[in-house]
Amino acid sequence: MELCAFTETLKSQPIWLLSLFAIGSISVFKFLFSILRWVYIYFLRPAKNLREYGSWALVTGPTDGIGKAFAFQLAGKGFNLVLVGRNPDKLRDVSDAIRSKYGNTQIKTVVMDFAGDLDEGVKRIKETIEGLDVGILINNAGISYPYARYFHEVDEELLRNLIKVNIEGTTKVTHAVLPNMLERKRGAIINMGSGAAALIPSYPFYSIYAGAKTYVDQFTKSLHVEYKKSGIDVQCQVPLYVATKMTSIRRASFMVASPEGYARAALRFVGYGPRATPYWPHSLMGSVISALPESIFESFNVKRCLQIRKKGQLKDSRKNQ
Repeated sequence: MELCAFTETLKSQPIWLLSLFAIGSISVFKFLFSILRWVYIYFLRPAKNLREYGSWALVTGPTDGIGKAFAFQLAGKGFNLVLVGRNPDKLRDVSDAIRSKYGNTQIKTVVMDFAGDLDEGVKRIKETIEGLDVGILINNAGISYPYARYFHEVDEELLRNLIKVNIEGTTKVTHAVLPNMLERKRGAIINMGSGAAALIPSYPFYSIYAGAKTYVDQFTKSLHVEYKKSGIDVQCQVPLYVATKMTSIRRASFMVASPEGYARAALRFVGYGPRATPYWPHSLMGSVISALPESIFESFNVKRCLQIRKKGQLKDSRKNQ
């Protein structure tokens, strides 16, 4: 009876009111569905069996921060490792640390300066991985500004290295490893992007870095479409704040991931789409940013970056005294 009465009440309402009711109902349903989907993705969706990609993983920039955490996580999952970095002593130290914890891990190292002779480094990578079942490539090597700067304040060396390491290095290493995966018709390539390019409307005072990571994002999405039918998953991961030397953030917190916490979350997202923000608090932060008017966030971000710039300049002046 109550349902019939409700139906009769609806029929008696004007069309415009019924239209608003229908639109509102659809909006509520979509909102609830998006929340349930988010909960499933971040807390319930099972990770893929990464060993199905292959038995070796190649990680660039593995001696510190996220890259080092990736190397340990992959070794813990039974992968053998090819570690590519600039400093041979640090490569040896991280290799020894991984072997001491995961004794059965085979590790090969490649010394490559991403700001130096890339072609020679790529040649060594090709020689090292020949005959190996490389299933995962993590393009983690990258650099940012020492601190926030206006574009005209960026010196020639930093400008060149930002482009060379973040764009050319990622591109050439991918070009070197991809044929190995194509031969076996399986593999996963993870390119480290940044929330500065994908989640934040603009990133003033870090313009070259943000532009370089935007390239990485679009490069990844294009490769994803090109090679998904070849059994190769290509994904750009876009973290926000992680406590690493590059970000100059010393301590992890709820919104700031530790390298280990980020890498653990990141591997759960491998194989799921061309772009991912694996650390769930970063996803929440990105949603808040996207909901704000761009002018409000821009004003906040400019003030924050100018404070960082001021502190960096003060630190430089003390060094030069």
